[in-house]
Amino acid sequence: MLAIAAEPDYLNRAASLAQREGLPLLEEWDLDDDSTYQQLLLFDVTGVSLCSTGRKRSGPVRVDFLSGAVNHRRQFGGGQGQQIAKACGINSAYKPFIADLTAGLGRDAFVLATLGSQVQMVERNPLVSELLEDGLFRAQQSDDPQVSEIIGRLSLFKGQGGEWLASHPSRADVVYLDPMFPHSHKSAQVKKEMLAFRSLVGADEDSESLLAVALESARCRVVVKRPRIAPSIRGPKPSYALEGKSGRFDIYALRKLEPPQ
Repeated sequence: MLAIAAEPDYLNRAASLAQREGLPLLEEWDLDDDSTYQQLLLFDVTGVSLCSTGRKRSGPVRVDFLSGAVNHRRQFGGGQGQQIAKACGINSAYKPFIADLTAGLGRDAFVLATLGSQVQMVERNPLVSELLEDGLFRAQQSDDPQVSEIIGRLSLFKGQGGEWLASHPSRADVVYLDPMFPHSHKSAQVKKEMLAFRSLVGADEDSESLLAVALESARCRVVVKRPRIAPSIRGPKPSYALEGKSGRFDIYALRKLEPPQ
């Protein structure tokens, strides 16, 4: 169960989203109370965040491009030597245009933009896209010129991946997919914050059809991020894979990665 809560100065924005999504709007709330709502999408002076409720609640989930793990990776993540850069074909000579059709919290998109690519983020969940939009807005206020340059390479489309691809045929050199994989509590521990996010988003049951659309639309390749031991998405076999300690990238090579003629 989820509700939208807002401080007075942010009430109009929250009310608009609540009306569109048919969710209750709260002007008073108590995060310690777990009797009514398990999660709140909270609009306040810090931005927009997904908050669990109850006395043993996890911390808030928000999109933050300016600090924490995302910012640390920007500074010390390994640059073009990272697996994600190799999978997407980013190098010193060419920065492909990438469509991230499962943007989520925008972390991979931000890494790809940090490496020099223009990245179109696509997010179909309206509550998650609200988190993304808020994170982009706060990052745009940064006085760090490097961050401003990176954020300038990111754009957001709120809607279905297939919808964006249909309206931008062959625009993306690379289509990037990171479908939400069903989580087993028997597997490696996932942070409580990410479990809260998973409960909001759910598993992506249409990954097979999304891959098919991506393969029809990508100009050069499709890249799918998967848990290391998970099977590939049902359909055509990947051309090859890049495997790391906990995950891998399945690469579907369609043609040579180079600027369009």
